[in-house]
Amino acid sequence: MAASSTKTPRERYRAQVREEIKERAWEQIATAGASALSLNAIAKLMGMSGPALYRYFGSRDELITELIRDAYRSLADTVRAAAGPDADLSALARTLRGWALEDPQRYFLVYGTPVPGYHAPDYITAIASEIMAVLLDACEASAPPGPETQGPETPGSGGPGPETPGSGAPGSGGPAATALESHLEARLEGHRPWAEDQRAAPVVLHHALTVWTRLHGVLSLELAGHFNGMGFDPAMLYEAELGELIPQAPAGRP
Repeated sequence: MAASSTKTPRERYRAQVREEIKERAWEQIATAGASALSLNAIAKLMGMSGPALYRYFGSRDELITELIRDAYRSLADTVRAAAGPDADLSALARTLRGWALEDPQRYFLVYGTPVPGYHAPDYITAIASEIMAVLLDACEASAPPGPETQGPETPGSGGPGPETPGSGAPGSGGPAATALESHLEARLEGHRPWAEDQRAAPVVLHHALTVWTRLHGVLSLELAGHFNGMGFDPAMLYEAELGELIPQAPAGRP
């Protein structure tokens, strides 16, 4: 028999207090940044003692982990829904910008300057890998068909085999992979869990890295206010970058 999902009054109260603590934490982050997060300051705002608040979050890092988990979970679910079954890279890119603009502090918590002394647990990295898997799927779907875009296969599968010198992508007779593509494949092959074991070819890894860095570059500058007073629409700049990264993407506003 399945356990009842009904929470007790004590459990509901605890969940409500934890949510209020997180809301206060976001307010603090918006004012002074994540590195200045203080559980004692939050406790004072809520009319609680420090020891009382520590019954809900045992440390500053535990609270930061919860905030980062919520942020990554929100983005992972959002981009997966946006990409859809056809892995639409243009839809994913525009959704990323919309998500970032909706809450810049949430964006900067996961993609901004790391919080000094904080190290995220492995399960947080696992959620982040979902986002990268969606990106790789979308980059693979947007790539022109050809052997150079085929990912590595496991031995005995009948698919592309190990890369031979000068052959380019695994198992292909196509053009040689760029130095960066070869470097990415060599470094990431043993670490496929960073993207849920998505078996992307070197050229797809290269494309995904280019998309990720260029779009985040524009977003980070926009959200930090570096385009303020420059007299142009950052949305148009973002679309121009997207147009270069995905030539077939239609012009338009996110």
